Amino acid sequence: MGQTIEINRTALVGNTLVVDTDRSLAGQDGESYNGPESARRVVDHARRAAAFPARLALRIFEEIPGVDHVHVMSNVVTLRRPEGWSEETIDRARELISGFFRFYR
Repeated sequence: MGQTIEINRTALVGNTLVVDTDRSLAGQDGESYNGPESARRVVDHARRAAAFPARLALRIFEEIPGVDHVHVMSNVVTLRRPEGWSEETIDRARELISGFFRFYR
């Protein structure tokens, strides 16, 4: 149940991974989170639909060690990981984002 988000492209710029998707996940203003606590506050207090970027950020913080910043703007998700990215962590980020709207695997 749910649809897979297609990843159009990923780019690595220093310690920042930029993931371009096929659908909008947030508004044009964007949403930024500096750690799981900032995302959790929004998830706990926002209406369900308004919390999508925060829910995605929280999932990323919980499942990819070392990510310290997530920014979601329209169809682009930007993740910062100060210690850098391996192929495994890039693949995990892509998997988390593409499966975000999937409820069953």
